Amino acid sequence: MIVGVPRESYPGERRVALVPSVIPNLKKVGLDVIMEENAGLEAGFPDADYATKGAKLLKDRGEVFRSADIIAQVLCYGSNDKTGKADVPLYRRDQILIGFLRPLGTLETIEDIARAGVTSFAVELMPRTTRAQSMDALSSMGAICGYKAVLVAADTLPRLFPMLTTAAGTITPARVFIIGAGVTGLQAIATARRLGAVTSAYDMRPAAKEQVQSLGARFVELPVEAKDAQDAGGGGGAADGQAADVHGPPRGEPRATVGAREQQVGVARATSECHAQHVEEDLRRGGFDGRIQRRQAQRFPQQ
Repeated sequence: MIVGVPRESYPGERRVALVPSVIPNLKKVGLDVIMEENAGLEAGFPDADYATKGAKLLKDRGEVFRSADIIAQVLCYGSNDKTGKADVPLYRRDQILIGFLRPLGTLETIEDIARAGVTSFAVELMPRTTRAQSMDALSSMGAICGYKAVLVAADTLPRLFPMLTTAAGTITPARVFIIGAGVTGLQAIATARRLGAVTSAYDMRPAAKEQVQSLGARFVELPVEAKDAQDAGGGGGAADGQAADVHGPPRGEPRATVGAREQQVGVARATSECHAQHVEEDLRRGGFDGRIQRRQAQRFPQQ
């Protein structure tokens, strides 16, 4: 069988689905690898690295799809809502597609893939179990998103994160409020703390309080009934480390409290399930009348 890796076509996407170091392992189990030229260049892997490990390089993207039995992409059609549909005519029947698909997004994308006769595997639906830990792409990418979100915020905020004592006086540290303390949120908390910001966080799951405090952040208590806000799982923690669907953001007093908390901070990072418009509404409700600058992360499935 042949594994094909096309170059990512989503604007600004720098990742690649396959790195050179795994090619020998694939060849040991009888899989050949073909790559579109420059597929790994933006990720720091030139074509020569792939060729040295035994991959075949092809100039034509269409030839990669025609020759491969398995297509590996980072953002497949579904996650890639800008240029992904251009790949659909290149699919062939009985082909296997592996990557981020965002299957719970729009039904149309899944139907298009099914009509092409392609079997697709969405890596974001990989169960978070011990056996599947090495394939948990969603958690690893989520951690990177949390880290990067704080770096972008630090660059955007017109003040410094850490407290600085200089001959001219003392600069107080920035205040960061993290809404949602899942995999992404916890990494955001850790990064903000390392940069020297005064950090607080909120999550509807009771188990998150200890995790937030272990990172040195203050946990914000809200009068919200949270017994159903945690996925089923043993040991007091969510089975997948994330909050369950609680049918929308908290209303009334809880949201007003969040808004009052947000207006005291310079940076608010919201969970993937918290719409930016709700965060902005809470900021205004809490009395914040300054300039709100919204920065949205690069397209990432379920995040």
